[in-house]
Formats: sequence, structure tokens, C-alpha cells
Amino acid sequence: MTVSTEETGGTAQQHAGGGASPEKLLAPVLSAFWDQPESWTLETYRRHEGYEGLRKALAMPPDDVIAYVKESGLRGRGGAGFPTGMKWQFIPQGDGKPHYLVVNADESEPGTCKDIPLLFANPHSLIEGMIIACHAIRSQHAFIYLRGEVVPVLRRLHEAVREAYEAGYLGRDILGSGLDLDITVHAGAGAYICGEETALLDSLEGRRGQPRLRPPFPAVAGLYACPTVVNNVESIASVPAIMNKGKEWFRSMGSEKSPGFTLYSLSGHVARPGQYEAPLGITLRQLLDMSGGIRPGHRLKFWTPGGSSTPLLTDEHLDVPLDYEGVGAAGSMLGTKALQCFDETTCVVRAVTRWTEFYAHESCGKCTPCREGTYWLVQLLRDIEAGKGRAEDLDKLQDIADNINGKSFCALGDGAASPIFSSLQYFREEYERHLGGRGCPFDPARSTAWADDPTDAHLEVNA
Repeated sequence: MTVSTEETGGTAQQHAGGGASPEKLLAPVLSAFWDQPESWTLETYRRHEGYEGLRKALAMPPDDVIAYVKESGLRGRGGAGFPTGMKWQFIPQGDGKPHYLVVNADESEPGTCKDIPLLFANPHSLIEGMIIACHAIRSQHAFIYLRGEVVPVLRRLHEAVREAYEAGYLGRDILGSGLDLDITVHAGAGAYICGEETALLDSLEGRRGQPRLRPPFPAVAGLYACPTVVNNVESIASVPAIMNKGKEWFRSMGSEKSPGFTLYSLSGHVARPGQYEAPLGITLRQLLDMSGGIRPGHRLKFWTPGGSSTPLLTDEHLDVPLDYEGVGAAGSMLGTKALQCFDETTCVVRAVTRWTEFYAHESCGKCTPCREGTYWLVQLLRDIEAGKGRAEDLDKLQDIADNINGKSFCALGDGAASPIFSSLQYFREEYERHLGGRGCPFDPARSTAWADDPTDAHLEVNA
């Protein structure tokens, strides 16, 4: 996998367009030098003020580092948006137990592709952030739990950790601070459920990845029954810049309750998909203006603000601020900022069916609502898509999703229910057009392929 201007649209600085000012709309920090030769090396990272934030953090008492990150307003970039500093603060001190930091790099939410490019192009930002975090929570051992399929990223992470050891940033008495720290890179076996923090911890301990009943929470009894902080890659990688440039600088971007910069993964029927690093609160309309908009001759029909497990939105929500409060007020969740865009040639029923098949396949089977509910949702959706559904099936879909939502062991069940609720809310009429033996009115080929024939781009969708 490579991070190139052709395949991913390049860095945030290269994405400005459509009359927009990159200085005002984009904030390349994590992605500032992704496109430079050997961006992943320690030498390149040092040229861009690498490990300067660490030096400042090590000169501060651990509790002051926690307070500083807390005051910056940094919120978790993995989906829930929980304040990072507050999560660190939950770790009990003076308990006589080892403390652990676990970085969740098991990125597998459909549509999300920010952590893997970040690790591939700039792994030292994560390592520096981990050292700062371990200093803050008084940890001497940290883990990176990576998806096992991304072998090139695994190799690059191992090399970055080796470089950090060789330069004295890891190991014994880091930079003369008295801090000892080891980092272990662990490759998972490729299970979506292991993105859930307690299932990840079970997998890391060598057991089957299934969510734990809480309480106790990981901050009290996490990895090896010891106090543990589990953070997303982007959350930890954002810390060095905060420590180096200051909390006021970080708060100067974004909104009051959702400050700072973040990576937006723009994909689907857009002219230039890729990673767009911008302050929280930017709108999809602004991002589309910079990315060339929806593919020529088509219009936006629906989109997800945070991956397929967040309620979908429509073209009416183009100006919703993409921060935690703005998207929440619109009835969805910011999640992982995976902006999947679909044009008018896409069948909503088909898209929701494919997502639900994914959740049914990835369900760990531990709890009944998720295990049974996702199975039956798939059966109903397949029948509806094929034209075999009945009018009462739509109410049955809603009922099953309601029996899953909020009643499963972890958030996988809630994620499976989200596209059901939202698609029925906005596109119930489209579901009804599939019923009574009529089947799907959309041509699947046209929803996934570019229109090579200029006249084809303006054809009406068959009713």
C-alpha cells in the first residue's frame, strides 16, 4: 500500500481547490509530509520537529502532562469522541500494579482509511505520542494492536520502533528522564470485533476476541487485569503536535467543544477521494468543493459521516458542521470521519444489505440480540432487494433493529441497527418500490462504474 497523490489524492495541502483557501480550510499536521521521499524514516520526522514535543513533555511531571492534554480539548479519534486526557486521568496511581497503553490500530470500519495511511507514511508520530502518553500514565510497556492483513504497515512499524530504540527514544532511561519504556507491535488475525477495546484486549492476551462485560472498565482492570488505556492511532499521534505547539494553538482550530484538526476519509462517488486533514467543523460541501465534487453528471444522494455504523445522512445535510456536536444534532455520529458518498444511481436497499451482511459475518456471536438479529436482518433485506418482500417486512426490519440497538454486549449491534433506522427514515419509499415482486429498480453496474459514455451520465434511473 502506498500513500500517493494519485491514489489517495495526496496530502491536505494539495487538496485545496475550487476557490477555497487551504490556509483557512485545511490543517496539514499529521499529513504535512506524507508525500515526501521516505516520509516514514526517523530522519525525515526529525526534520519536521519530530520528538520535540517529547522533550517538552518529559520536562513536565506526569500529572501536568495529563492536565495539559485535557485542557487542549483533544477528543478520541476512534469513534466515540471521549476526551483523551480524561481517559488518561482515570488510571489509578500508587496502586502497585503495572500500567499499560494499548493503541487500537485494528482499523476495520467500512469506509475508514485514516490510521493505516498514517502509520504507513508517518509512524514516528504515533511512537512519539505513545512515549508521551506512557510518561503521563506511568507505564513502562505499550502495545500497538495492528490488523494482520496490512503486512507492509507491520514491517514499517517494526522498522520505526527499531529506529526509536537505536536513537534512545525507547528502552532504558529515555533522554535521561528516568523513563523506561518498551513497545510491542502485535498483529491481529483480522476480526472487526477486535476494534472494540475489550475484545482487542482479550485477543492481545491470546484468547478469542470477544467483548467483556463492563464494569470493570479497562482503566481499572484491562490488559492482564491491570490498569490500561486504550486509544486510537490518530488520538495518540495528535499528542506530539499539541505538546510542541501548545494547547492554545490546538484550540485555535475547530469548535469550542470539538477543537483541533482531524483526518477525514472521503470515498465513494467523488472525483478525488482521499484523506483530507482539516479542523473539526468543516462541512461536506466544503470538502466536496476541494475534491472536485460528486462524479461528473451525478448528484449526491446519501452519505455516512463516520462509516457504515453511523446513521446515514442525505444531500439536505451538506452544510452540517463535521464535529461531534454538529453531526449529533443532525441525528448521526461523527464516528471515524469516514465520509462515504453515494450518488443517485445507488440503491439504498442494496447498500444497506451489503453493510448488514458485513455485520452479520463479523458478529462474534457472544450475545443473542446481535447474533440472531443481524442474521434475520440479512434474510429480510435480501428478500426485499430481490422483490420477494412484503409491506409488513419493513415494520419487521424496524422491530428487529430496535431489539438489537442498545441491547447487545458492545457497539457492533448498535452499528448494525443504525443504517436500518436511518435508511427507513429517509428512503422508506425506495424500500416500498422493491416490494410486491418488482425487485430493485436500479442497475448495479451503473452505481459502481464511471460513465465512460458522456451521454450515459445523464440517463434517468429506471423507475
